Amino acid sequence: MGTLDLKSAEFWDLGKVDGELRRVYDICAGCRRCLPLCPSFKVLFDRLDVDAVDGDVEKLPKGDVKEVVDLCYQCKLCYNHCPYTPPHRWEVDFPRLMLRARAAGARAHGVTFQDRMLGNTGLVGRLGSLAAPLVNWLNALAVHRAFMQAIAGIHKDRNLPRFHRQTFTSWFRSRPAEKDRPAPRHRIALFATCTVDYNDPATGRAAVRVLERNGVDVSLPPQRCCGMPYLDGGAVDEAKALIAENAKSLAAAVREGREIVVPGPTCSYMLKREYPWLDGGEDAKLVAAHTQDLFEYLARLHADGRLDTRFVKSVGAVTYHVPCHLRAQNIGLKSADVLRLIPGASVNVVEKCSAVDGTWGFKKEYYELSLKVAKPLFDAVASAGAAVTATDCPLAALQIEQGTGRPAKHPIRILAEAYGLEE
Repeated sequence: MGTLDLKSAEFWDLGKVDGELRRVYDICAGCRRCLPLCPSFKVLFDRLDVDAVDGDVEKLPKGDVKEVVDLCYQCKLCYNHCPYTPPHRWEVDFPRLMLRARAAGARAHGVTFQDRMLGNTGLVGRLGSLAAPLVNWLNALAVHRAFMQAIAGIHKDRNLPRFHRQTFTSWFRSRPAEKDRPAPRHRIALFATCTVDYNDPATGRAAVRVLERNGVDVSLPPQRCCGMPYLDGGAVDEAKALIAENAKSLAAAVREGREIVVPGPTCSYMLKREYPWLDGGEDAKLVAAHTQDLFEYLARLHADGRLDTRFVKSVGAVTYHVPCHLRAQNIGLKSADVLRLIPGASVNVVEKCSAVDGTWGFKKEYYELSLKVAKPLFDAVASAGAAVTATDCPLAALQIEQGTGRPAKHPIRILAEAYGLEE
């Protein structure tokens, strides 16, 4: 029952996995509190309610059991909704059970090429940045997108992040020291995220400038992908290799007296919640205990009376989408709280799932469904009509633009503009 150690043979036993899935499905069928959250639960209850099954999970065909797993895109929200999570004696952890099922299946049958490619964000990012103009041009061509769909399973209509020749890491390491920068009062290590490094370096630059404006010394330790994209495809061994490298490097920064700050909610969730489970070492536990999401850190500075609120520019109305992986961290609406400190700012919060989490919404099998699930988000953004749309999640930003035509930017860039630090 519950979450097992990855070193346990039972964790990987497909028969045991099937038994645990059916146990949890039976509990979920008696509760149904999570029905509105995602397609996994709707399909689960639909399959259980047919006459041939009549609510008996033991009669549920294996294909239906697996379909529920395949439809889970790891938004994590069901964990917050569930009344039976540990330490309840039923020990229901639906998201981790879905990861376990996917991992056990991948170990038994192999990781698909689609999941290996989508999971290797570091390699894709490095190659994309090296050939940025060409790659961005190719990604706009219908014939190339059809080829990508046929070979890699990325839907031909999915808008893709752009690559930049100058990565955030190269900018950070080559920038000249500012002579008039005030003496730092705080020290952090930035876990930049793959998306910031290769696809959105402007967000990383804005984060550094805002942090330094507030007397924070920023370092950039050696780092790899957080590992979540590999987990999406069940490639646990590959994810654990990345996690071990990151845990060692980031733990060294913590021992130097730095907090770890992350501008991406999926990565901050991984460092906080999944590293101790997947790695289990002292370094991973230390990293988890000292990791904060970027606006969680800024809000803490404000609570301590240490955030500079001398803003020079108003930002007006902002529609702010709160990502699922921030909601799952139970830290409140820190990004909206900080943006509201800007004089004249009006922040409308939208709590609707973007349904693209991780690699799921990129896959040809789920692209159309991801747009259908995200329609309430699209409608909320469009009806708000604000000039500025913001979200901390880069994949949610892609989805919002896909569904509404409105670009969405990270709230740290809005904060940088309010400080007069825009590029």
